[in-house]
Amino acid sequence: MGLELHYKDGQTPLDEEQKKGIKIKSITTQEELDEFEQLNIEKAVEWTIHTRLKPEKILTEKFIKDLHKRMYGDVWKWAGEYRKTDKNIGVKWTQIQIELKNLMDDTKYWIDNKTYPPEEIAIRFKHRIVAIHCFVNGNGRHSRMMADIIIESVFGKETFSWHQSNMVKADEKRKEYIKALKETDKRNIKPLMKFAEN
Repeated sequence: MGLELHYKDGQTPLDEEQKKGIKIKSITTQEELDEFEQLNIEKAVEWTIHTRLKPEKILTEKFIKDLHKRMYGDVWKWAGEYRKTDKNIGVKWTQIQIELKNLMDDTKYWIDNKTYPPEEIAIRFKHRIVAIHCFVNGNGRHSRMMADIIIESVFGKETFSWHQSNMVKADEKRKEYIKALKETDKRNIKPLMKFAEN
């Protein structure tokens, strides 16, 4: 029996080749997958709490990939590797590194020049990196953790409150989150800022 996955609004479907990248062969349902991923993510959160993350290391390609690997490496063989196919969302896979470099350069500029308040810089980064869609899967959760790391390690402020829901379940919280993301796509960042802080 293969891996039976059910996708919610805003999730990227995995192709058969990507599904073969699962490390825990006993997983057959979406619920089991969500559970194992969540356990792996909790380990990554634990690591961020106990590691002094230097601001200059955070906005690097290495850190972005390493964080994804820490979040999903127990579950997926392709964790921490950029996707090599185009998806229903995100930039063309061949453009990932270019777009990511632009994002990191822009973010460093925003920080150095105080272009936006700290919370807005973290949220703008989160929105852009999820729009690039670097990885096969887990981009939303990865982008939220990156925003938390930026706000805490770069600016010394409290993390956002969205971690109280992992937003894997198709509930009201997730609907609100997807709606806020779509508003940000239209250049209205306020709902996503509000969502992150509530």
